[in-house]
Amino acid sequence: MDYLVSPSHPPDKLALNHTIKLGVMASGSGSNFEAIAQAINKGELNAKIEVLIYNNPSAKVKEKADRLNIPSILLNHRNYSHREALDQAIVEVFKVNKVEWVVMAGWMRIITDVLLNAFPHRVINIHPSLLPSFKGINAIEKALKSRVKITGCTVHLVDLEVDSGPILVQAAVPILPDDTAETLHHRIQIQEHRIITQGIALAALKS
Repeated sequence: MDYLVSPSHPPDKLALNHTIKLGVMASGSGSNFEAIAQAINKGELNAKIEVLIYNNPSAKVKEKADRLNIPSILLNHRNYSHREALDQAIVEVFKVNKVEWVVMAGWMRIITDVLLNAFPHRVINIHPSLLPSFKGINAIEKALKSRVKITGCTVHLVDLEVDSGPILVQAAVPILPDDTAETLHHRIQIQEHRIITQGIALAALKS
């Protein structure tokens, strides 16, 4: 096994006794969004994605949402004068769709207290490093440059400080001698798809 997940729970320990309503935010390809949807379809996560919000008009995640018959809404950040205005629009969409938990699945925008206050302790993020190491953008490149031997990914609850908040679950991934940013990103992403649903279930169970 070339990875380690902690905490490690058997699937039956992560079973939710009611269906939680998710709102997902994504900016790019949507691989983690798709992983969540697939876990739901397989019965591995007792949840429903009520709506996807994406901020990039060319984001591939839109195509995935259409294929999965999940409603999606474009809120282009360029159309808002400040971050709080964008977050208020996000909150309004989520409230209309009766969202209970917010999942940032590759959302490449810094959020504000407008969103956090609307969903206190119910905003979840996934980041491609073992936090608190390598916060912010280019986390994989930072890990390679630092010459650490192990990196990975983290699912955590969100607070105002970027890539902070209580950690829910992490997966460790070794850095190989011949790794590039692309090869390491691929192996980390595999683990992201494993732990994102675990993190959502753990958060819901603890709430």
